[in-house]
Amino acid sequence: MTSLRHDERWNHNIHYHSYVLEAVPPRARTALDVGTGNGVLAAALHRRVPSVTGIDTDAQVLVSARAEDPGVNWVLGDVLTHPLVPASFDLVTSVATVHHLPDLPRTLARLGDLTARGGSLVIIGLARSSRPVDRAYDLAGAVQHRWYGRSRQMWEHTAPTVWPPPHTYTQVRKVAASVLPGSRWKRLPMWRYVIRWDKP
Repeated sequence: MTSLRHDERWNHNIHYHSYVLEAVPPRARTALDVGTGNGVLAAALHRRVPSVTGIDTDAQVLVSARAEDPGVNWVLGDVLTHPLVPASFDLVTSVATVHHLPDLPRTLARLGDLTARGGSLVIIGLARSSRPVDRAYDLAGAVQHRWYGRSRQMWEHTAPTVWPPPHTYTQVRKVAASVLPGSRWKRLPMWRYVIRWDKP
């Protein structure tokens, strides 16, 4: 891994961290980063939220996460089974993780359950293209990737990867609408989508 300052690091996931940071509720006291990986997002959240928990199933990747910010509560575990307290997080986020969990309805329901009333859930995910409009986004993403690739130095994370994703963009959108009523879904370039849900 190259040695870069925090503000120099860039990759497709970091590019979309702004969607999460902009969604932090004004008086948020607790946040949960699911599939925290190297902990970059959790550390950024901790600069805004007093108590942040980052959970991941990979023990090795949490080593670098702890170095990122020792003040975050780093948890080794599976979000679907770990005894996290329901409705206890003002912000729940997951970046490039949902596609690691093939039972999409169960995963979205669990993340929704962990979100406190009045809190927000933000998911940045990957999915498979299946329609012409998806291909257009893929093309736009490829152009955007090349532009950023020339202007910034790519930072490679060490978290495990899964490709191809098990669900299509269409499937993700339908499941989100069913499991998280009122959620907002948007396709993003560079092979991502965002789901934003504000829990009533």
